[in-house]
Amino acid sequence: MYSRVLTDQQVQRVHEASLRILERVGVEVPHAEMLNRFSEAGAKVDRAAQRVRIPPELVMRLVGQAGKKFTLYGRDETRKAVFGAGERNFNSIAGEASWVETPGGQRRFATLQDVATATRFADGLSSINIPGAMADPHELPVEWRCVEVMVTMLRNTTKPITFWFHDRASARFIIEALIALRGSAAEAERKPVCYPFLEPISPLRFPYNGIDLLYETARLNLPVPIGPMAQQGLTAPVTLAGTMAQENAEILAGVCITQLIRSGMPVCYGGICHAFDMRTTQMIFSGPEQAIYGVAMTQMGKSYGLPVYINVGLTDAKRPDAQAGLEAGVTLSMGAAAGADIFGHMGISGVDQATSLDMLMLQDEIISYIQSVMRGVEVSDETLGLDILEEMGPGGKFIDHPHTAEHFRQELWFPRLLDRDYYQAWFDGGARSMEERCREAKDRILASHTVVPLESGLDRALQGIVTAARRELSGG
Repeated sequence: MYSRVLTDQQVQRVHEASLRILERVGVEVPHAEMLNRFSEAGAKVDRAAQRVRIPPELVMRLVGQAGKKFTLYGRDETRKAVFGAGERNFNSIAGEASWVETPGGQRRFATLQDVATATRFADGLSSINIPGAMADPHELPVEWRCVEVMVTMLRNTTKPITFWFHDRASARFIIEALIALRGSAAEAERKPVCYPFLEPISPLRFPYNGIDLLYETARLNLPVPIGPMAQQGLTAPVTLAGTMAQENAEILAGVCITQLIRSGMPVCYGGICHAFDMRTTQMIFSGPEQAIYGVAMTQMGKSYGLPVYINVGLTDAKRPDAQAGLEAGVTLSMGAAAGADIFGHMGISGVDQATSLDMLMLQDEIISYIQSVMRGVEVSDETLGLDILEEMGPGGKFIDHPHTAEHFRQELWFPRLLDRDYYQAWFDGGARSMEERCREAKDRILASHTVVPLESGLDRALQGIVTAARRELSGG
């Protein structure tokens, strides 16, 4: 049984409120072709205001035809991320403008080399199954940046990847790269390695490029996570219920857009609303409200039968300290218990302040801990151990029994970073803090982890696509 914060009646009321918003208020869609498609489908379209009012029956028909299961495949096709099948997936951030080398240190602009480093680092983390670029390289023109980022990532991981798509023109080169990777368009469609992210602009607006590029990615029917980031009290009503109703309306409108481009396009319900701090005037990544949103928005997304992405496991802290552990651990555990499909984006220092590999190192440990909590309990004759109890009797000891040796590795979780030493052993080892252990573990992975290289012919083909994108999109 999954955890819940909303009753069935409350889920229904939020749903009905969202349908009312879409029918009476509508959404702003600054895209002429999409306005045409909405009009043809039966929505009320005000072309002058670029406003679309969507009747409930159209919303539900389009949501009903959306693809609700999909899988991302890495360059190594055995490394997968499965959505809509009860599995949990974890990704590092798709890209931040700033990079921090050492917690508490100065930030700098992120670079393409940071993309390579972050991708290789995430490739070496057992809990991150979708590495993100983590860096949005400042030195590359935005017109073709995402193409270079994608190819750099493919060189540095064999897992599925995530990064920020830019526009339709650059998406064409990304599609070419995906076809080159798989060898044919059919295989690229069957085994996607990445997906574009559609982010409505709260309240109730959509970006032109976000819609437009989907016409290109629809060639391969790439899945589309739809995630507005409505902020409670700033870009959404100050109440939890009001924010959820608006966020849900924006996601449902996004689903409608995907289905009007290509029926059956797989989608992921991104319930990633946040609270807004009235004191600091910045978004809150991981307050108690975020734990509520994580569970409630999972309930909403699952009520439509959709895979769900939520923003939990994050932190407002700037370094991997007690605050980071508390916030990431509590919100992620509640989101996992709610049954969401993917959680992220991991590796952010504070509220989109910078990328931090040290923070990602801590979150990798937290994910491992929570995955162990969620593993379930086997109850069988073997695990109940009644024969062993009869054999040992009152006062017996189990430490040297073969049953213990056979089962303890499966029954116990062993930390890589958390401290369980006796005090003297901890003291003699340097009395290291969690932050120090994160840094040391990070440095070990960066020094030792290697990635299977791209086959040379594929590497040349991908580099040719990058060169063509650079020439065509920037005139260079």
